[in-house]
Amino acid sequence: MTMFDTHNPVAFVFGLLGNLISFIVFLAPVPTFYRIWKKKSIEGFQSVPYVVSLFSAMLWIYYATMKTDVSLLITINAFGCFIETLYIVLFIAFASKQARISTLRLLFVMIFGGFCAIFLLSHFLTQGPTRVKVLGWVCDSFTVCVFAAPLSVVRLVIRTKSVEFMPFYLSLFLTFNAIAWFFYGFLLKDYYIAVPNILGLIFGILQMILYIVYKNYKPIEADAKVADHDVKLSEISVDIQNLDYENGTKTVHDKTQEDDHDKHIKEDPLCRCYSVVAC
Repeated sequence: MTMFDTHNPVAFVFGLLGNLISFIVFLAPVPTFYRIWKKKSIEGFQSVPYVVSLFSAMLWIYYATMKTDVSLLITINAFGCFIETLYIVLFIAFASKQARISTLRLLFVMIFGGFCAIFLLSHFLTQGPTRVKVLGWVCDSFTVCVFAAPLSVVRLVIRTKSVEFMPFYLSLFLTFNAIAWFFYGFLLKDYYIAVPNILGLIFGILQMILYIVYKNYKPIEADAKVADHDVKLSEISVDIQNLDYENGTKTVHDKTQEDDHDKHIKEDPLCRCYSVVAC
């Protein structure tokens, strides 16, 4: 197998474009890990996305080695394996004991368990074109699950009418990435590469549409209800304080109100959703 098969120049161009965009997407978590390194703490972040990305890259490399014309899959996924491994090492270095154990357990299950099982079963139970088909279906099934993951973000945007947790440029790059790899697979007649990227393209377009719809949305009614609720709490607190002063006793109802307000902020659904999205 030659390093770069250019018998289909158009497919080669789309493959190069896919490599370039995927390279940028792989580097998207760099600010997150700079923050982790600077603070020496993983804060609310989790290792699941990086272990999953490493597993996906390893699967596609294994699939590509069974083919003779998809070398560009190997180049970008080799870089993906390197950068995701680096992310995971940094995560483990600064994680708490519990998070470190959880990450190592996930690595063992997905990499040493899942990937090794797929490798051994496909190697000893299949051969030739059958092995390629089996690996293609495995890669497609896993890729569909990965592409479906942003549905939680889509649901969050629709529910909160806020695009705070869905960066436009990331959605844009993921859409371009799906387009590039779709045409790469389509032109090479490798539908195991092309088909899952149709789903990626649909989800990418959906996210950009939602961003355009909600980017300038201001939940005025919700803010008004919260403000009205705070005003009523203030009025009740004032009445209680006046009654207590009349009885000659000083209470801490105003402090209680402040604590309740702080609790309200800490329990804000957006804060909990941010932790989920950041995972």
